[in-house]
Amino acid sequence: MSFSHRFIFFLCLHFSVSIFAQTSKINGRINFEDKKPATSILLLLQGTQNSAVSDTNGNFVFENVPYGKYIIETISTETAKKTVAIEVNGSNVTINIIVNKVTSVDLNEVVINVKTEKNKIETEGFAVNIIDTKKAAVRNMQTNELLSRTVGVRIRQNGGLGSDVNYNINGISGNSVRIFIDGIPISTYGSSFDLNSIPPSIIERIEVYKGVVPGHLSDDALGGAINVILKKGVKNNFNASASYGSFNTSQVNFNGLYRFKKSGFTIKSSFFNNYSDNDYEVWGKTVYNILPNGRYDYIRAKRLQDAFKSTGSITEVGFTDVKWADNIFIGFTSSDSYKEVQHGTFMSTPYKGRFLQSDAALINLTYNKKDLFVKGLEFNFHGIYCERNRMINDTVKWNYDWNGNLSLDLNGQPIPRPLGAQQGAPTLANIKRKVASIRTGISYKINDNHKFLLNYSLSIVNREDDDDLKSVLERKFLGTRDLNKNIGALTYELTALESRLKASVFSKYYQQRIERMNPIVQNNNGIASRVEDIVTSNKDVLGYGGAFSYAILPSVTLLTSAEKAVRLPSENEVFGDSGDNISENPSIKPEISKNYNLGFRFGKFKLRKHDITFSTNAFIRNITDRIGTPVQTAINTNVQTLPFLNQGNVKSKGIDLEVSYSYNNNLNITMGVSKFELTTVTGGVKYDLPNEPFFNANLSTQYSFNDVLADKSQLNIFYNFMFVDTFNYNRKLYSNTAGTDFFNIPEQFIQDAGLSYVFPKKNFIVSFDAKNMFNKQNYDNMGVQKPGRAFYLKINYIINNF
Repeated sequence: MSFSHRFIFFLCLHFSVSIFAQTSKINGRINFEDKKPATSILLLLQGTQNSAVSDTNGNFVFENVPYGKYIIETISTETAKKTVAIEVNGSNVTINIIVNKVTSVDLNEVVINVKTEKNKIETEGFAVNIIDTKKAAVRNMQTNELLSRTVGVRIRQNGGLGSDVNYNINGISGNSVRIFIDGIPISTYGSSFDLNSIPPSIIERIEVYKGVVPGHLSDDALGGAINVILKKGVKNNFNASASYGSFNTSQVNFNGLYRFKKSGFTIKSSFFNNYSDNDYEVWGKTVYNILPNGRYDYIRAKRLQDAFKSTGSITEVGFTDVKWADNIFIGFTSSDSYKEVQHGTFMSTPYKGRFLQSDAALINLTYNKKDLFVKGLEFNFHGIYCERNRMINDTVKWNYDWNGNLSLDLNGQPIPRPLGAQQGAPTLANIKRKVASIRTGISYKINDNHKFLLNYSLSIVNREDDDDLKSVLERKFLGTRDLNKNIGALTYELTALESRLKASVFSKYYQQRIERMNPIVQNNNGIASRVEDIVTSNKDVLGYGGAFSYAILPSVTLLTSAEKAVRLPSENEVFGDSGDNISENPSIKPEISKNYNLGFRFGKFKLRKHDITFSTNAFIRNITDRIGTPVQTAINTNVQTLPFLNQGNVKSKGIDLEVSYSYNNNLNITMGVSKFELTTVTGGVKYDLPNEPFFNANLSTQYSFNDVLADKSQLNIFYNFMFVDTFNYNRKLYSNTAGTDFFNIPEQFIQDAGLSYVFPKKNFIVSFDAKNMFNKQNYDNMGVQKPGRAFYLKINYIINNF
């Protein structure tokens, strides 16, 4: 069966259902007696867990309300309590509510205890952080910057905008940490689409799971998962933003949604364009020119060969809030990127003329329906077919220095590269991938206490490698690479003891099939013939785990979780990718870890205008056959490509602490500290794994001034401080540390500041950011320096409810 036929078969198999149910949507408006809108009023639908908050126009919406009779209750410190009866008997019901202002209220006697979605997720037992993007949406911030300010999370980037990003959660990094967009792995979209392509303005929240990952994210996320939840509102809206700043960096984003009320037909679209020269200054022990006499000339130089550009768009059409679907969309995504390569794994050898080009085209089908056939039964489906291409261009044969000039020998002649190109032999490599993915989920909520979930994902990758510089004969001998992955998860969720006890237990099944075919010439009795060298591998592993929480007191919750987690080797780790400086290793084995978390959450404690929340989590990760690059025991910065292999057994243990404080909703301070150790044992001696910072801390502060220059305007001032302790990216072997000081990364103190001004109508926002204000050297991977001082200006324009 062909690749396309297989995909169509699975698509039909998983989507052959008939969809009908009786649910409705309540659209309402709440006003004072003087007809002015009543904003920020909490509304409860009695007898359900459904709640809503009125917006600046007094509008509110209750989604997915089963037919029947209900009571709407209003709660606010500014209005008298009111209840209104309503009958839901159609697909859309409207209601207008009039409330009375109260003249005086003793705020010390008013307690509103309604859990937000953030509170609910954070008290389910998992070690999880929920990132709210509302404040970031008005700043010149990328999504990765938001994540880097989360306790226990380190975003490690090999340079400026567009460079490779490595996500580290509690010491576990690389492909052990999976990234999702609405539960869909971002890797499906290709290398030209990443988290920084998604502006915070279209993100509802970001969920960061540490170590133990719930079953509904059915993937091999051994070290944790980052799930980006996009905004799901069906109100018509349009958002545009543009920013410009240092290093000729520009970012433009457009996104919007329009829904036809009568039919429910909905159009969603977004567009992004990013560009940067990335020509920031670098200096230090790996930035030098080699003079004709062989002497090292240490200099401060700009990265002249590091430009990046990416463009992409997403368009989806379908229906929302109709009887037969909560939402159903057919979408098309396209993206492409161009990235110059300044150097290899280390900064010691500057390149010139090496660049990467990528593009992707993707179609998808998404369907979701709550209360399918019966109340409590929910079904969701997401199918994707994607064609991705990547080209690696490396044909320049000469050595260059950091100034972009030819390197000359004592005779004044250009010095050639050892193998004829900047990184190895000359190449015009093309990597073509056809990717199909299916993800389905069925959940059944028996009642408020018991719920079952069944999730399944299938991923198929067919890859072909070619090189235009190879001869016609050689190109006839190009091989193929195939990787299929199946993951299933079964989950049971329990809520008991008046919601004080919550439990989630799950099992996961992982299966992966790999086939690599390389054609070779074989001589039999002097006759040359083509023979296929085939390497196959079939792996299947069972995982399991659970998460539990118990509310000891209303504001004190115990959280604990554990999992036998599995991480299957990724396509690049198995087959290699010269564009990412990775060589192949088809014999690599799965990585397995036993993960444990134990934590407490205290708060929110309220004292008049003061709010404070404190959380802590201690963790242990016992890893078998950890997948990573070879541990370096000798100083050799000329190594430019490395394979992934199984490093052996590794143990990570540590603790995260986070404190959040707010005063009068104007001052907000969040401080996080993370300390861990990542060790392995060789010959009975324990040592730290290299290239890992074991201690880091961050502090974020915001203060808001209201009615600045105009009524209903707002001025926000931001400050962020980040500390990273010293670490070494070369293994200190036993007691012999001679020469390893060269690989030491010093302590890093990075400070950012900014401000934003929100105009009275809330639809126009201007922000200014100063990043790394004091121009400190900062590093992540292998001593690769990141940008210094930079300034950015951003403009946001928003239209809602048009």
